Amino acid sequence: MTGTTGGTHLSSVQTQALRQELEEQLAWRSRQLLSLQAASRDARGADDTWQELLVSITAADRALAELQQALDRLDEGAYGRCGQCDAGIPFERLKIRPLARYCIDCQRLHEAA
Repeated sequence: MTGTTGGTHLSSVQTQALRQELEEQLAWRSRQLLSLQAASRDARGADDTWQELLVSITAADRALAELQQALDRLDEGAYGRCGQCDAGIPFERLKIRPLARYCIDCQRLHEAA
């Protein structure tokens, strides 16, 4: 592992565990999206149901995009690095929030803005 900037700070075992988690979430979200899309075809007549399904489909689609972006960053070697300061995001944080794009300090600054 290297310091806080540049290079990788995650071991290959940690990287593989995170990749597996992201891929499992991606598969689950894909199944969820397909299910919601099927339900939306059946609910065309009920306005309330249709609107709820549309919101759910939009959220699932957004989650799929975020998961794919995380996998892309993993492939590029940028996963686990803060998008603001380039510090390594601790494995413990990534286990809890695999889509984390910022270290804790930069996340706080981002939320305060």
